[in-house]
Amino acid sequence: MLFGALDGTIVGTAMPRIVGELGGLALMAWLTTAYMLTSTVIVPIAGKLADLMGRRVIYVTGLIIFIGASALCGMAQNITELILFRGLQGLGGGIMMPMAMIIIGDLFTGKQRAKWQGVFGAIFGLSSVVGPQIGGWIVDALDWRWVFYINLPVGILAVVLIAIALPKHKAVGKVKFDIPGIATMVLGVVSLLLALTFGGKDYAWLSWQIIGLFAVAIVSLVSFVIIESKAQEPILPVRLFKNRTFTTINGVGFLMAVGMFGAIMFVPLFMQGIVGISASASGTVMMPLMLTMIAASIVSGQFIHKIGVRKQMLTGMIIMAVGFYFLSTMGVDTTKLTASAFMLILGLGMGLVMPILTLALQESFPKSELGVVTSSSQFFRQIGGTFGMTILGAIMNHKSSVLLEQDLTPVVKQLPAEASQLSNQMTDMIHSNPQGLYSSLLSPETMAKMPKEFVEHMLPILKNALVSSLHQVFVIGLVFVLLGAVLTLFIGNIKVNKSKKSSKETEKDLSAGLA
Repeated sequence: MLFGALDGTIVGTAMPRIVGELGGLALMAWLTTAYMLTSTVIVPIAGKLADLMGRRVIYVTGLIIFIGASALCGMAQNITELILFRGLQGLGGGIMMPMAMIIIGDLFTGKQRAKWQGVFGAIFGLSSVVGPQIGGWIVDALDWRWVFYINLPVGILAVVLIAIALPKHKAVGKVKFDIPGIATMVLGVVSLLLALTFGGKDYAWLSWQIIGLFAVAIVSLVSFVIIESKAQEPILPVRLFKNRTFTTINGVGFLMAVGMFGAIMFVPLFMQGIVGISASASGTVMMPLMLTMIAASIVSGQFIHKIGVRKQMLTGMIIMAVGFYFLSTMGVDTTKLTASAFMLILGLGMGLVMPILTLALQESFPKSELGVVTSSSQFFRQIGGTFGMTILGAIMNHKSSVLLEQDLTPVVKQLPAEASQLSNQMTDMIHSNPQGLYSSLLSPETMAKMPKEFVEHMLPILKNALVSSLHQVFVIGLVFVLLGAVLTLFIGNIKVNKSKKSSKETEKDLSAGLA
């Protein structure tokens, strides 16, 4: 599971080396996008297939796809091949992720689930923090191809152990696949994710490409709902959304992911651009977030029996909100130690919430639907993360463009005639890519090539614009987290059992939830 999660983040550091050898700079973003698309869209499908066909066959299939695709990625001879193989690797990774959580639900009691899901849930935070650093180490010490080859020995060992040790499940009767539901869901989710990924960056939000993608997403997802309401074995049963527990908990997970990914994405930019530390050092600022999240995730199982699901989830969301408030107070004088302390608070809140999102769903539904409800938790969080990065990135770019147009453009126009090319490039970036402007102009190498007087006038403007823009980003993140906190108030009284439930008892709980 760790290696599957790492592959979503580890490749970013290796990209410059990959593009340097294979070419295809214009397609570089697809190395991440292809993995993200396929790993997200396969999650609910994998969960349903695990309910229909058993955990072992689906888990081993996902591992084999992941291992084979990793080997193919390492052998890729051009950028197009690598993108295709990354998409295939994402399918394997997207199958593996929910399977670990589902199997925990099968094997352990409620109290034990809280502990183990805390450990596995923390892996996602770990991968986002250490992934880029591990990628950098592999590229420097070995070769970029080992970013993929390193998955092979671990994956092969996992296949052998799971094939031997995990109990086999025999499907009763003929297995029916919801092909129309799968097709409409894949088309709808992929179109939505592509629109969110490329909107405001590669294409304007009101361009025909983005509007077209949103239109396809809406038509496909509406068709999906209609098909699912009539299907015998739906991929994501529509009736689940009538259950208050299912709807509210997945809603909280979505809103938490919006804020969580906002912090992970923008705090390093603040540290590099304002505090002035290196990219690797900015990663260490995130370490307290990871450490407290892991610690809180592991011990959250001890608190949940004393205070209950709803109170613990509300407490965690409020602590997250406090963390976001402190982030919104950071300024040009903020130290690395202060930022690390704020990360510690944020990680504590996330650690209290993340494990019990899945746990609460598993405790509220019968074992026959464990795969569907468990995978739904991860699916909505992944969609929330993509939405968060998109909406917060758009807010930052808009605010930055307004401030830089107002304060920086007059300075750029004063550049001498021989620097007209630089002036035009900066003007374009002010309107189209402020984040890129921050990254390039806040690097010591770029600044060293510019006239000293120009730097003295420009640097304060850039830093003030970046601080103001990030303040707005963190405030919006705070709003999403507070909405999630309010939503926790509508969660029913979920009890985590210390012993495994019988299917009759769980069916009664489900009926009560629907009522």
